[in-house]
Amino acid sequence: YMEKKPYIDAKRMGVTGGSYGGYMTLWTVGHTDRFKAAVSQRPVSNTVSFWGSSDIGFMFEPWSSQPMYEDIETYWQQSPMKYIKNVTTPSMFVHSEQDLRCVMEQGEQAFIALKQLGVDTELILFPNEHHGLSRVGRTDRRIARLNHMLRWFNQYLK
Repeated sequence: YMEKKPYIDAKRMGVTGGSYGGYMTLWTVGHTDRFKAAVSQRPVSNTVSFWGSSDIGFMFEPWSSQPMYEDIETYWQQSPMKYIKNVTTPSMFVHSEQDLRCVMEQGEQAFIALKQLGVDTELILFPNEHHGLSRVGRTDRRIARLNHMLRWFNQYLK
């Protein structure tokens, strides 16, 4: 839809989102190469490990009506990590070290996989911050987060 708008340069589109948006960003680049750069902020990358590592993972079961251990295949089918081998989009991951909602290992899994696959990637970790960094984090860290994202998009959306 957006690439058809007259003011959009379809050759210079980026994608970003945080939390569920981070999940969707990683899902998107695993299913299309139309974006030239991505910033996945505090994503869920692996719904199987999310189930047991997040403060809400065991209660948060939108992928199946059953717990993960009863329906692991459905959880895996809904994991961006299942499709990580398809990613060619340069992708940055932004996480907070104290995030208990979308824990750091979610971004680390995707980052390491893209490193192994030879895809340009970067992992930015913020100390002493939680899931709400973008809204209520320390001011200098919120500014640093935005500057990292701008740098990434400026590098790849030339």
